[in-house]
Amino acid sequence: MTKAIRLVIFDLDGTLVDSSVDITNALNYALGPFGFKKMTAGETIGLVGEGLSRLIEKVVGNEKAAIIPQVQDRFIRYYSEHLADFTVPYNGVRETLQRLGDIKKAVISNKRESLSKNLLEKLRLASFFDIILGSDSVVHKKPSPEPVLKVLDALGVRPEETVIVGDSGYDIDAGKAASVKTIAVSYGFRDRKFLGSADRIIDSIEELIPILLEMNSDA
Repeated sequence: MTKAIRLVIFDLDGTLVDSSVDITNALNYALGPFGFKKMTAGETIGLVGEGLSRLIEKVVGNEKAAIIPQVQDRFIRYYSEHLADFTVPYNGVRETLQRLGDIKKAVISNKRESLSKNLLEKLRLASFFDIILGSDSVVHKKPSPEPVLKVLDALGVRPEETVIVGDSGYDIDAGKAASVKTIAVSYGFRDRKFLGSADRIIDSIEELIPILLEMNSDA
């Protein structure tokens, strides 16, 4: 017998929201004075997931590492003012969060906590969540289990009562390291072929509800 699911933890970018255009616009603004070619949203989503610092490091490279602090400052300044110009929840997200009802809900993002909270506020999604953590909410961000364990502790929920939902290996690895069930979404920023280690893969967030009902019926 398994334990009934009492908590669902969500990744943010690529899972709850498509933020690819706003992140790309901020990145292109940040890189503008330094002679880099403009990036497309398709190019950007292949690099996101490990947080802002790693995103900029990957784009700038070792040879121009000295400009990273400037690029990062420009990115944050621009992105903070343009968080939701084009960012929208994926289809079915709002309805799924509503249908989860009394099940506890959390967000763990590798985006900074303040940016994560502000974005969810702007999209009128923040009120669904009991706790929202970002990359700077803990010492070690995903794929470390630390943010997952922090959520479990804060909400008084056990690992066997928890599912994490995300679009990348960082989410899956963090969940597995914390001994929680893992569900990957195939519609986000990572190709399905990189999600095979998840316990389940879904093609729409709306598929989450029947999976949770199935898990709870087995409990």
